[in-house]
Amino acid sequence: MTESMLPGPRSVPVGGEPAWEIARLFPAQGSWSEEDYFDLSRGNRLVEFSQGHIEVLPMPTTTHQRIVLWMYRMLEAYVAARGLGLVLAAVLRVRLWPGKFREPDVLLMLAEHVGRVGEEFWEGADLVMEVVSDDDRRHDLEVKRFEYARAGIPEYWIVDPRGGRVTVLTLHEGTYAVHGEFERGAEATSVLLPGFGVRVDDVFPAGV
Repeated sequence: MTESMLPGPRSVPVGGEPAWEIARLFPAQGSWSEEDYFDLSRGNRLVEFSQGHIEVLPMPTTTHQRIVLWMYRMLEAYVAARGLGLVLAAVLRVRLWPGKFREPDVLLMLAEHVGRVGEEFWEGADLVMEVVSDDDRRHDLEVKRFEYARAGIPEYWIVDPRGGRVTVLTLHEGTYAVHGEFERGAEATSVLLPGFGVRVDDVFPAGV
């Protein structure tokens, strides 16, 4: 066979099928274990785990990350100055219950619960914050509201850029009650952390 007869590089048509041989190395949806989830190489994707299924999250935007980091800085400064606990920002796994992991945008564990802080994941949290993504608003507004309450997380902040609103929920008899729906011009306040608050106008970057 002459060099001209040798096959050239195989071209991959645009829109071709995925490399199913690679995909089949992973468990089928519904069959993932926690160990499989921890072994997953996530690259630059955000992945949560729910009852045997993995959920690939949309990548955050610049605006989303600016808000997350601003909220983190405000909460971390308040907590650190008083020695109240540990504040971190995504990406960090939180196990809500066996088989259910979420990755809140901002999370707090009070000092008295530090034993629930693990290296790979936390067992619950005392306060979580989520910045609502327009790719799946229901995920933060409804699904995680139910799940965080079921997990017994005392306080949940929902930061909604679309509405320019910060909603603070506090746990009462197993469900969340609305402490406040704070609009621009108001100050969003915490029940869990008396004295902690942020001006809603400062939460959202100019033009949001």
